[in-house]
Amino acid sequence: MKRILTALVLGISLLVASGGGGYSQDYQKGLEAAQKGDLATALREWSALAEQGHVGAQYNLGVMYENGKGVTQDFKEAVKWYRQSAEQGGADAQYALGGMYGNGQGVLKTSRNVNGASIIDLQPTS
Repeated sequence: MKRILTALVLGISLLVASGGGGYSQDYQKGLEAAQKGDLATALREWSALAEQGHVGAQYNLGVMYENGKGVTQDFKEAVKWYRQSAEQGGADAQYALGGMYGNGQGVLKTSRNVNGASIIDLQPTS
């Protein structure tokens, strides 16, 4: 009984998080394509979902752009997608975005001197 309840809760959580049946199927199609190495299909599926606000698709696009997998490596674009996912509570995206800022990738890096101390400011690029 406990296994059935756990599976049911997990299934409902995934369905709610994905926004519904069709939404979930498109995300899954992208995931399966990526696992098979068909990054063009994954990019197509996830791009449409990411534009509609799908947290997982936004994160996955960030990963693709950060690593140059299926797309030209573009840290600015990776930060854009990580930020959109992170702002909706995507924990993986929050972590990844922190890493991008920590490494100064895809963000504008300026330095200034304050009372003899060198301060580095990191700002999102537009």
